[in-house]
Amino acid sequence: MKAMILAAGRGERMMPLTKNMPKPLLNAKGKPLIEHSICALKNAGITDIVINTSYLGEQIQTHLGNGKKFGVKLQYSTEQHALETAGGIIQALPLLGNQPFIIINSDILCDYDLSSLTLPTNSLAHLVLVNNPEHHPNGDFFIDTEQKINCNKNNRLTFSGIGIYRPNFFKNHIHTQSALALYPLLKEAIDNQQLTGEHHSGYWQDIGTPKRLELINQQI
Repeated sequence: MKAMILAAGRGERMMPLTKNMPKPLLNAKGKPLIEHSICALKNAGITDIVINTSYLGEQIQTHLGNGKKFGVKLQYSTEQHALETAGGIIQALPLLGNQPFIIINSDILCDYDLSSLTLPTNSLAHLVLVNNPEHHPNGDFFIDTEQKINCNKNNRLTFSGIGIYRPNFFKNHIHTQSALALYPLLKEAIDNQQLTGEHHSGYWQDIGTPKRLELINQQI
């Protein structure tokens, strides 16, 4: 199985830390954020990884190289202008192949075991959801008793930034050349009852602001 790490964002909320450094290279618990995602994938036996880059992306490629020093194979999908989540994935599809693949954000810390991530046969995508953090109390989605994801219920959970997708999830937008957010595609799959999910109740942190990064590093 292949995986993609999302690393093309500008990291506006992380300013001024990201003025001269891309967010994925900011240090968290002793190493760059993106290395946590690489290590999580490697520990799950997933070593064929695509990374999309845009803002200061040459720094990411220079730091990580071809992945040999991490025991993985890295390929890069370079975006001249950030294409947002879905647009970036669509551009990288030729590198990801025809089988289901994992997508993971480069700015999260999580103890979810990626080797257990599976895609139900009736689903185009399967998301890992977590308890709502303080900065996102209303959550994103609700999981029903059949693992189907819904967005119109109370007691919502938050999307962790980890999921597994079939290439066909993106087929209606394959010719999109411009920036495209992921949520409209998730909503489309929800409407067709083709989006499933699971609840991870373990450790998860979204490192989205300088304050959250500071708090994480204080916990070392």
